Parts: sequence; structure tokens; C-alpha cells
Amino acid sequence: MKRILKKTAMQPQHRALVLGLGLVLGLWGLAPLGGLQTAQAQSFPSKPIRIVVPNAPGGAADLTARTVGQRLSETLGQPVVIDNKPSAGGVVAGELVAKAAPDGHTLLLISSGTAVSESLFKSLPFDTVKDFIPMAPLGTFDLVIVAAEGGRFKTLADLIAWSKANPGKLNVGTPNIGTTQNLAAELFKSSTGLDIQIVPFNGTPAVINALRGGQIDAGVDILGPLLPQIKAKALVALAVTGDKRSRVMPEVPTAREAGVQGYSASSWNGLAVPAKTPKDVVDRLNKEVVSALNDPAIKKRLEELNVEPNPGTPSDAAALLNNDIKRWGEVIERAKIAKQ
Repeated sequence: MKRILKKTAMQPQHRALVLGLGLVLGLWGLAPLGGLQTAQAQSFPSKPIRIVVPNAPGGAADLTARTVGQRLSETLGQPVVIDNKPSAGGVVAGELVAKAAPDGHTLLLISSGTAVSESLFKSLPFDTVKDFIPMAPLGTFDLVIVAAEGGRFKTLADLIAWSKANPGKLNVGTPNIGTTQNLAAELFKSSTGLDIQIVPFNGTPAVINALRGGQIDAGVDILGPLLPQIKAKALVALAVTGDKRSRVMPEVPTAREAGVQGYSASSWNGLAVPAKTPKDVVDRLNKEVVSALNDPAIKKRLEELNVEPNPGTPSDAAALLNNDIKRWGEVIERAKIAKQ
């Protein structure tokens, strides 16, 4: 027995070799903690990517997602599927993405509507700030204040002056309560101090019909759907509500230029991923989105949809969301809009 032990005893040089191998293996075992994200980013995407859109097909949000998604499918080498999940406040789409695997293969189209829902609903099945990482801005949309062609208002100054002389009599139509358009009208009311009535309708077509039929005096809505009516001389654009004039209507002033100090309201959209998605994957997705938005063909297509491409960083997207949560929350509170 002693002889066997003596023969199998580990020599010093062998013991050093084993210890060295153990150290290497130990360090290798720790490496994935830092290298796993890199490996994930390098292997990403490994399957089709789904963009969940909280709106019906055919709208500005849907068409923006499809336009950018098509280019992402080319640059990422995987199909990009648009999954429309319309619901009040985008709750269905938000919950689906919040519960999805945080691997970059499921994206959520976020917008100013996402920010509004945070303040408009008593409770949501997700935390708008904590359960998502805003990954990239996509585009911005002009909103416009309009009146019927041939009516009493030719300019925004005409509307403001008439309203001051006739308190409580001006009726301003918008889509449903809680939409960005509706809140933009409420913000206009508080910014001007006018005593006006905000009249919500079930969608843009109803607003247009009410304007043309004389049931309301003015309207606030996204420019895109109203542009054909403006070009056909059925509606007159009094002012756009953003920080700068519209590319497609450069002759129309902003509300600020027309005398409404401190007033600015616009709509935007972007993309988010579930919280805990690896940073390298977020950065890769952002890089490809920015590249798509800077592509002349994509830019032209979006501009045809009256969407202004807005490439930016994840921090830019987060700022859009967080600033709008604060801003529209204050408008909802000031207007005493009941939570749903």
C-alpha cells in the first residue's frame, strides 16, 4: 500500500500544472459574467423580431413601424413582424411586451399616447417607466389648429379675439378624451386663459364632419389626416402647435408665432424593449434604427406620411417619454379629466 501511494504521489511540477489549470478554469468560469452580453449581441438576432403596435393597421404609428421595420429586416438579417394590438391606452400591447423575454426580439411602439396612459389610467398592468427601456425615437407629428374654410376665422388671432369677446361660446373639437390632440386643446385653453369648450369626438373623421357642418368652430388634430381637407380648401390651417413650422405648410405660423406664449404640443413615437434587455442588444438595435432613419429612401417615405424622422439615442427616447409623462399628467390634472 505504501508503495502504491508513493508511486501515485503528485510531483511538484504536476501539482503546479493542475493549480494553474484550475486558476484558468476558474477565471474562464467568471468570464461569461462580462462576456455573456457580448456573446448575446454577437448572436443577436437569432430569430424574427416582433414590433408590437398599440394601434390599428393603417394609421401613422402602424405605417411608421412598417417602414422602419422593413429596413431593420434587411440590416439585421431576420424578418420583422408587425403585431397590431389596439386597445384603450395601449394596455394590451404594453402588457405583452413587458412580460416578453428581454432579449431584443420583442419591441414596443411607444408614443406620446404611452405617456398619457401613465396619468390617465388608475392602474396599469405594467410600470411605464420601470418595465421598459426606451430604445430609440422614430418620428414626430405636427398637430394643427383648424377652422372651416369661409368661416369667421382666417387666423389664430381672429379665433383668440372672438373667444375673448364671446367667453364660453367657442367650441373646439378633438378626437377622444385623453388623446394627445385632446390634451393639446386643453393645454391651448390653459395657455391662453380662454373660456372655451373642448368637444371630444370618436375619431378624426367625426371632427372633420363637425367642422364642415358648422357644429364646432375649430379643431385640433394631427396634421396628416387633415392635410387633404386643407389642400382641398375645405379647412383652413390657423397654426401648427409644435416648436417649428411644418415642412409641408411653411406658410402657416406656429401657435407661439401667432401669440400664444409658451405653448408647444406635438406627437411622437419611438421603440422600446423590455427592461433588463442587455445594453449591447439595445445599442445594436438603436444603431440600426438610426441608420434606417438616416437612409434617404426611408426618410422620404416617412415624410410622405407627414412623419418627421427623429433619429436619436436611447437617452433621447427616454427623455421624450419622461417629459411627456410629466407634462400631460399636469394637463390632465389641471383639466380635471377623470381617470379611467
